[in-house]
Amino acid sequence: MNSKIIPSLLSLFLIGLGALGVPAMAREKLPMEDLEIVEKRWPDAKKTFTGLRYIIMEPGDAKGPSPVSGSMVSVAYKGMLLNGTVFDEQTEKTPLKVRLDRGGLIDGWEEALQKMHKGEKWLLIVPPEMAYGATGRPPTIKRYATLVFEMTLLDFGPHVK
Repeated sequence: MNSKIIPSLLSLFLIGLGALGVPAMAREKLPMEDLEIVEKRWPDAKKTFTGLRYIIMEPGDAKGPSPVSGSMVSVAYKGMLLNGTVFDEQTEKTPLKVRLDRGGLIDGWEEALQKMHKGEKWLLIVPPEMAYGATGRPPTIKRYATLVFEMTLLDFGPHVK
C-alpha cells in the first residue's frame, strides 16, 4: 500500500469515530500524584474535556441562564491548595466582582463560571495549566499547583451590585 494512503486512512478513521459520537480522549491534566489524591477525595467529580473537575455542592437556578463572555460576575469563594491550606477567600459580604474574558481570572474559573447558574455552589478542581502553571504565585502557590475552590455564583449580568 502507498505510504501516503495509510496516514490518510487512519485520519479518516479517527474523524469517523468522532462523527459517531466517540469522544476524543483528553490528555490527563493533573500531575500523577495529584490525580491519586483527587480521585480518592472526590471520586464523583465530573471532568470536562479541558481537564477541569467539579462537583455541584448546591444547585442553583438550573433553568436560568449562565454568564457569557463579557458578563460581570459576583462570586464568593475559598481557594485552597490540594492539602487544604487556604490561600484566598472572598465572602458573600465582600464578593469578588469581575468581568469574564478580560484577563482577570485563571482559565479554570473562566470555563467554570460560564457553566454555572446563579446561586450554584461548586467544588472546583483546577489543573495547574488552567491555574498559574509554571510560574505559580509565590510564595503561597507553588509552580504546577493543582488548586481547589469552593465557589458560589452570587449574581451576574452587564452590571452587578
